[in-house]
Amino acid sequence: MTASPVSDRSTKGDRPLWHRLLHLSWPWRVTWVYLTIMLFLPAIAMLLSASTVGSARFWQIATSDIALSTYNVTFGTSLAASLLNGVFGTIIAWVFVRYDFPGKRIIDAAVDLPFALPTAVAGLTLATVYSDTGWIGSLFAPFGIKIAFTRLGVFVAMVFISLPFVVRTLQPVLQEMEKEVEEAAWCLGASSWQTFWRVLLPPLIPAILTGVALGFSRAVGEYGSTVIVAGNVPFQDLIAPVLVFQRLEQYDYAGATVIGTVLLLISLLMLLVINLLQAWGRRYAD
Repeated sequence: MTASPVSDRSTKGDRPLWHRLLHLSWPWRVTWVYLTIMLFLPAIAMLLSASTVGSARFWQIATSDIALSTYNVTFGTSLAASLLNGVFGTIIAWVFVRYDFPGKRIIDAAVDLPFALPTAVAGLTLATVYSDTGWIGSLFAPFGIKIAFTRLGVFVAMVFISLPFVVRTLQPVLQEMEKEVEEAAWCLGASSWQTFWRVLLPPLIPAILTGVALGFSRAVGEYGSTVIVAGNVPFQDLIAPVLVFQRLEQYDYAGATVIGTVLLLISLLMLLVINLLQAWGRRYAD
């Protein structure tokens, strides 16, 4: 007599945890080993290293004046850049999906340039273009507006490197939307604005928020481009990742570890928010 599938599953469920771990499939083993070495161990090492500083010393470093200033520059500028990309990234994605024009494939591929371009090269290019003598910076210089080597330059760099996240997150959602829904709204007497606001925008909100959150996370961790296009002056345009590097140059490993741990914890929180947004988007779509 053969055992039923139900009894087989119940027997497997009764086995000890160590027995089930030893009999995992090879893809599972490779996945856990790789994630442990490349992801979990570095994060745990950072947290353990920060725990040796002591809670009082940790709080003192994490809430020092210069640290709070870098948090303000880093997170405030990243949020402003991601929100701006949330608006213009939505428009760009809409144009790519709904319109055909000459050179569309080339321009569409160019959106991924921040992914492929080395960040140091991006920073050098932005600093050249937005300097007082650059193509764009020279247009603002007569009005007393300085872009490169200021906080505004940091903002431009963060906009540049976070734009693709919004566009690429929205494009699949727009491609799946049926045009018949718009036509039905028009037949019922809705204007173009009412159709966009009440019919098209609600399904896009989860994807827009996900793209904005992804762009925000990317901008927070940016170093290569911002360190070149910014002046890196404390209390003006110094960002937290650059402060970590400066602490390492000064052999202040405790300070670098504490600031890095704060960024790590905030990044983990952002990942949780992104996962919640994605889960909400899936439920909304269903």
